[in-house]
Amino acid sequence: MTDVDSSDGLMTPIRPEQLEPGAVIAQSLDNQWVPAQLTKDMIEQGRSLDQVAEQRVQEVRAEYFRSLINASQVVINRAYLYNNDAINCDLLEGGEARTAHQRLLASGAIVPFLLNERHPGEEPPAYLHQRHAGFAAWQETLAGLPAADRVRCVRMSWDDSAGDQENRERTRLRLFQPFAEKVQGLTAKDIDILAAQVGVAGEDADRFGRRLGEVVGFSNDLRVHRQPVVRNALYEEFVSVPGTNVAEGRYDRDKPFAAEIKQLLDLIYNVNLADALGRYPLTPVGSLRRVALQEAREARTTAGFVEDPEQLLTFLRRQAFATVQDHLTPSAVNALTLHDIWRLRQTSAWNAYIRAFGELTAAPEAFHDSVGLVFDRYVQLNSEILALARERRHARPNAWNPVVEVVVTVGAAVYTAVSGNGVWEVAGSVLPLAVSGSLTGSVQLVLRNLTPGRREQRFAREIAAVRLASEREWSQFHDLVCRLPGYRDTSGPAPTATASATTQDNEDLPEY
Repeated sequence: MTDVDSSDGLMTPIRPEQLEPGAVIAQSLDNQWVPAQLTKDMIEQGRSLDQVAEQRVQEVRAEYFRSLINASQVVINRAYLYNNDAINCDLLEGGEARTAHQRLLASGAIVPFLLNERHPGEEPPAYLHQRHAGFAAWQETLAGLPAADRVRCVRMSWDDSAGDQENRERTRLRLFQPFAEKVQGLTAKDIDILAAQVGVAGEDADRFGRRLGEVVGFSNDLRVHRQPVVRNALYEEFVSVPGTNVAEGRYDRDKPFAAEIKQLLDLIYNVNLADALGRYPLTPVGSLRRVALQEAREARTTAGFVEDPEQLLTFLRRQAFATVQDHLTPSAVNALTLHDIWRLRQTSAWNAYIRAFGELTAAPEAFHDSVGLVFDRYVQLNSEILALARERRHARPNAWNPVVEVVVTVGAAVYTAVSGNGVWEVAGSVLPLAVSGSLTGSVQLVLRNLTPGRREQRFAREIAAVRLASEREWSQFHDLVCRLPGYRDTSGPAPTATASATTQDNEDLPEY
């Protein structure tokens, strides 16, 4: 059966493969996302999401803007467009802010993901409809779109010839089942490494492993009773305060390892949607990185896997970049407005930056030849950001020392090289191998200020997937890296795997 391709007067339905190659799913827009440290503070102090709303919304909004700056297209779960205060504030404000949102929708910069819905303005189930003002503003935003504009919405299938059966089946196979499998695979990981990466002390690793066993057992019990394994059910059992609505975000300090389990569930939830759509997850600062899952996965790059140790080494070798002088960057991207972000995306600097990155990810083997151009375009883009911030009189610029950072993960080992503006550093944090047989990982490119700020503009994206055939190839790569000038081993105790400045079977599917 074929999916529909026609518009309904407001919406253009698209399939996952029709998303742009550079589309991302931003984890920070998840309405349960909280940075790892803030999660622990909330549990310790007994605070809910509403009670940390001001701090959290600032963080989410900054990441929201960064995703729109650094990616051509951002896929957002439809519910977040009206129930996430960092997004719906523009809809509620109206005027210029709402118009900017409408333009981002019409241009395809923002693509709503529909699970069961067939229309972006469709009423959600009553039990999910909590933020009435936000949803009303969302409906008004859609109704106010110019007559010629269309909203691109992505869904697993649009074929309605069998009463949406095909969408239910594809969603089960691509989204709900893989989520359950990822959860049920937690105890197959190297528990010591997993514990270290989520911040569990070594002496508590066995107890943490037993708790993960309970998560897996509960998940298995749901499956054998033909109940869906969804994040909310796992939250209720292992994270949330009993008797509270999961949406309130009250995490129970009396439930062992509630913060660490929340981190893992959130990571699985968000990378799972990205995988289902065949696109990239964008992990924000302060969140657990995908390397913690110790997984083998399909390549998300057109060039496939990097499999040769010598080729992998090229990403860490020192690069020569054009001299950058007298550049400043706003100390807080979220000082800008959504209208500013729309304006930025219309500039030649933004378009040149997106093109340069697209060329790099299409051919990561040409890294040496193309990364300098990406860096140059990034510098120009930040000049545009500064100009917009100055117009708003919100700019408090810091001196900018832009550098390029490459982060290579293989198994549980992390190698980092920093180059630019006279700086050259290469370091490795080498942990015991978590799996036997082939080893997978990724190459991530980070463009940032040498002196990071929590909400400064920075870029971090996966540019290549890695697969080494065996421990022998990994050892060969490690030996090559150790011979690089200035290499230092920073292993020691395993670091947490949070991203830093450096780096669901029912006939009616539940809300994912």
